[in-house]
Amino acid sequence: MDVSYKRGVTRVGLLPIPDFALMSYAATAEPLRAANLLAGRQLYDIVPVAIGPEPVPSSGAATVQPQAQVGDDLKLDMLFVIAGGDLTEVANRALLHWLARMARTGTVMGGVSGGPVLLARAGLMAGRRMTLHWEYAPALAELSPDLRIERTLYVIDRDRMTCAGGTAPLDMMHALIARQHGDGFARRVSDWFMHTEVRPPIGPQRAGLVERIGSHSAAVLDAVAAMESHIAEPLDLAQLALIAGVSRRQLGRLFQAQLGQPVMQYYRALRLERAQSLLRNSALPLTEIALATGFANSAHFSRCYAAQYGQPPSAYR
Repeated sequence: MDVSYKRGVTRVGLLPIPDFALMSYAATAEPLRAANLLAGRQLYDIVPVAIGPEPVPSSGAATVQPQAQVGDDLKLDMLFVIAGGDLTEVANRALLHWLARMARTGTVMGGVSGGPVLLARAGLMAGRRMTLHWEYAPALAELSPDLRIERTLYVIDRDRMTCAGGTAPLDMMHALIARQHGDGFARRVSDWFMHTEVRPPIGPQRAGLVERIGSHSAAVLDAVAAMESHIAEPLDLAQLALIAGVSRRQLGRLFQAQLGQPVMQYYRALRLERAQSLLRNSALPLTEIALATGFANSAHFSRCYAAQYGQPPSAYR
């Protein structure tokens, strides 16, 4: 990363996209502010940037007042795009062209939560390892299968920094500050926020299966893990039972007792949950979403979706 060994002040642009998560923004900005405070001098010049001149609303009540706008001829060492919500409306040509232009000037480009989606749409993640919030990952992988997406907290690949959002930017900014100002100083910054357990970049984004589904049964855990890795090409009950190492009847009893529903009903709900994520985070046609989640056609998908959620997928979108 080109700015790793620069001395003096690092100029960092923060570009929140409307409906951004305040947690992601604060976890990116606050370590830089604290670094200035603890150093007793300015190490980082933070420049809020926006798509337009108006304050940028978060998903909560807070807003960010910009100092610069997309399209300005900015001199930045780094630029972080922090995004949440529906990104289809903001991925316009002017924004994507400006992001690409900033990258060509040598700016280290970063994305937080849904921000990496916009970096990818601008053509800035080709051939680079990357991560993003797990909610956006299925849609981006479906749209751009050649991208090297990892399900980790953050990834630093040369002059690209991507992060899953939430509290994960605290860990990524710790790594950045450590690179530029040493491990000891980075630890002081993290301690300032009671962030005493700094996580490695390869940390998981979500709790393990035991915590998520509330079961300690090895057979149930093996079956659910197989379901989650076979969404587009669903396994049948016999295959799931074989993977779980029990009979089909025994697997059914375990699912009913521990998860409260039959095996294949649980599996279909998982696939519909993935479909809902694709509806929310992509502009894929219903037919493609149906195929990506293991349904034979859009009509079958629509019937199952309506039975699960009380409305057809077209109404949800």
